[in-house]
Amino acid sequence: MAFTPGTALTYPALAARLLTLPPSCGPVRLVAVDGPSGAGKSTFTDHLAATLVGAPVVRSDDFRVPWDADPLTWWEPLLSTVLAPLRDGRPATLRRYDWHRDRYGPPEEIPPVPVLVVEGVGAAWAGSPAAYRVWIDAPLDLRRARALDRDGLEYAAAWDAWTARETAHFTADATRSRADLLVDGTSFTEHRFTTR
Repeated sequence: MAFTPGTALTYPALAARLLTLPPSCGPVRLVAVDGPSGAGKSTFTDHLAATLVGAPVVRSDDFRVPWDADPLTWWEPLLSTVLAPLRDGRPATLRRYDWHRDRYGPPEEIPPVPVLVVEGVGAAWAGSPAAYRVWIDAPLDLRRARALDRDGLEYAAAWDAWTARETAHFTADATRSRADLLVDGTSFTEHRFTTR
């Protein structure tokens, strides 16, 4: 599904398209939402998931990924606890990491549903069994301001170092080049978004 940059789309239109795709992880269509920190991935994912009623969301933030870690640190736990069971047509069990309490939460079942949205840095990497890849980006200054507003100024140096690691990952993996949809992280609302 290729769009001219600057095209305005609605979440229902994207959701309808996603539901026509063949499954990519057992009976599940995995939709990967990727892009650099602060680009708007979480907000976009929330709007898309609200449209895809009943579609679970799993985020890189649901796993313990330290600031100084490799951006794909969360992938192996995602694969073993969520993707492998779903691939086999079985329910998955996820214990989401609580960053404020530094511990994992209670077990949560994720059934083999038509669509699973996986969001975070590395969600659309080459090894992802994604049926559809969304890349979201925004200018560095805006992304940094969003991240520091979210996490606090005390994380500025950690965020800058993380940005260097994620940039290296995206470059080596060529993540953006395999995206099915490029989204402008500066202009979306709860009803629509604009392509890049």
